[in-house]
Amino acid sequence: MGWQRQKHGPSLQQAIEEAIEAITGLEIRLHTAGRTDAGVHALAMRAHFDLETDLTPFRIMEGINARLRPQPVAILGCEIVDEEWHARFSCVGRRYMYKITNRRAPLTLDKGQSWLVSPSLDTDAMHDAAQCLVGQHDFTTFRSVQCQAKSPIKTLDSISVTRFGEEIEVEVAARSFLHHQVRSFVGCLKMVGVGKWSAADLKDALEAKDRDALGFNAPPDGLYFVEAIYPDSDTE
Repeated sequence: MGWQRQKHGPSLQQAIEEAIEAITGLEIRLHTAGRTDAGVHALAMRAHFDLETDLTPFRIMEGINARLRPQPVAILGCEIVDEEWHARFSCVGRRYMYKITNRRAPLTLDKGQSWLVSPSLDTDAMHDAAQCLVGQHDFTTFRSVQCQAKSPIKTLDSISVTRFGEEIEVEVAARSFLHHQVRSFVGCLKMVGVGKWSAADLKDALEAKDRDALGFNAPPDGLYFVEAIYPDSDTE
């Protein structure tokens, strides 16, 4: 059900916290760089927890991974950080990637891990249109009605649309994002790609500051949390 603990289904947070409790005997709370919705993936997420132990970081990582099997979750690295370091509040940037497969044939190996779009997409038009989103804006149009952020104003550092054969990657970077912001971007860019929207239409949707002006949300299948960025390269 995504990263955060949920009453109605399993989550990454619950799985990892229960694994830590199994090897330490202690109830631990994880703090993370970001949250993901149900169906969204993460190539690399950063999280931290506080623990007094004689176990080395390597042994903790090995123990957590042993308890996580066979769930599709794995700890890639574990280290001791300064007490002032916080996975969420020390993070100065986040990157997401959205994967589209642009072909008529159904997905097989990538089912659930990419968004299948059959009509041919004009990725140059999508990329050019997307540049109006860069900078500081009121992103109300691209914000879920369930978003808990205090303000719809965010600064988008970059967005790009690149084709690799039948695979298309939309990469976005910012300090932080609104709930559904990236999926809303991609849904509207798809409309540009098939010719239903122009670059001006996307800009109008942005300037409307109205959720009703949104084209639609892309499904969660193709969204990946790629990287959490920190000032100290040693903890990147």
